[in-house]
Amino acid sequence: MHAPRTAAAGRTASPATARLINDRLALQLLQSEGPLTAGQLKSLTGLSRPTVADLVERLQDAGLITVVGESGAQRRGPNARLYGIVADRAHLVGLDLRTHSVTVAVADLLGEVRDERTAPVGPDDTPGTAVSTALAVMDKSLAAAGAHQPHTIAVGAPGLVDPATGRLGGTDWIPSWHAALVGELRARHAAPVLLENEVNLAAIAEQRDGAARDRDTFVLLWLGHGTGAAVVLDGTLRRGASGGTGEIGFLPVPGTAALPTASGCDGGFHSLAGSAAICALAAEHGLPAAPGTGPGTATAPPSGAAAGTPSAVADADAPPAEAVVRAALSAGDTGAAFLDALAARLALGVAAVCAVLDPGCVVLGGEIGRRGGEELAGRVGAQLARLSPLRTDVRAGTVGGRAVLRGAVLAARDAAQDDLFTPTG
Repeated sequence: MHAPRTAAAGRTASPATARLINDRLALQLLQSEGPLTAGQLKSLTGLSRPTVADLVERLQDAGLITVVGESGAQRRGPNARLYGIVADRAHLVGLDLRTHSVTVAVADLLGEVRDERTAPVGPDDTPGTAVSTALAVMDKSLAAAGAHQPHTIAVGAPGLVDPATGRLGGTDWIPSWHAALVGELRARHAAPVLLENEVNLAAIAEQRDGAARDRDTFVLLWLGHGTGAAVVLDGTLRRGASGGTGEIGFLPVPGTAALPTASGCDGGFHSLAGSAAICALAAEHGLPAAPGTGPGTATAPPSGAAAGTPSAVADADAPPAEAVVRAALSAGDTGAAFLDALAARLALGVAAVCAVLDPGCVVLGGEIGRRGGEELAGRVGAQLARLSPLRTDVRAGTVGGRAVLRGAVLAARDAAQDDLFTPTG
């Protein structure tokens, strides 16, 4: 008697291992394809009819799938039953933390958002007040979604996330309530709380739902208040030994008056491509200044991947350069000259990344990257072709203003499915 050959692995396995692999394969197909009949599962998996019947029974007993309808207008009976994942088997929470706001989304096991809401955080709020605000809006969102307890919580925040400890740090400018909130979530809930850099989550969203859907390897260049990058190689997000992969703001580049230091990225790529630098470049080209860019305006945060602040939930969180780029797109020759100069700056950072990683694809994300769209992406691509022999497709991000939140929901969904899609028996 031979050990079974699993549809997923294509190699011999113990009966118990074969069941787990086949069950997971069926669940992944039900997620990606939608409800399926037993016959369709048999065709897609290559498993025998009895094996499919057994796994359907196991998954129903585990509460993971159920009959959701019938297939075909004429057919009735067991063979026509459509099986689908029980979406309410688990509820997920994604949080997007900004300087002046928090946005919460509650989703089901399939990643479909059931409720989403935002709460402002005042500039004079104490850390305790900010944490209370965030917890209150999360509780309201859970109640509106009909969820009692979350299965998994994923938090997107600026800053370095230490891979060894899972703690937030690495920069002085990060609001203290961010780390306090993560600690409170872990203390209050039995659910796992995943903490991830916001730019990394935005890359996950672009990979699953956006401009990088057809790419296993790409770099997301984040253009917001500051600059950052996320690196995906062979389908895997790379964080680095200290969580600092993508700290592109510290990259030494020509065209700056100084060099970056261990304590600040002024003089690095940040000094060319951060929001304040872009506003200054616009002024040189005669474009009107965006609100909030005059004397006394706060400077961009001194960090690379940590410095990007994904699309604004509130005006207070939006980088002024977003308005400048928006104006340039309709400013005729003056706007075109500014966009060309900006593209030349951005191409310096992109060329350096490509020389090391050769990703083949760079996505311009963040508020500024998305606002510039294909107009800016095309210009960066043309400049890059002059600097590098490596063929690189430069694209504009397409996920939109909820990239970090969407990435948090997807990360929570992946973690929950890893847990639940491993039925026993």
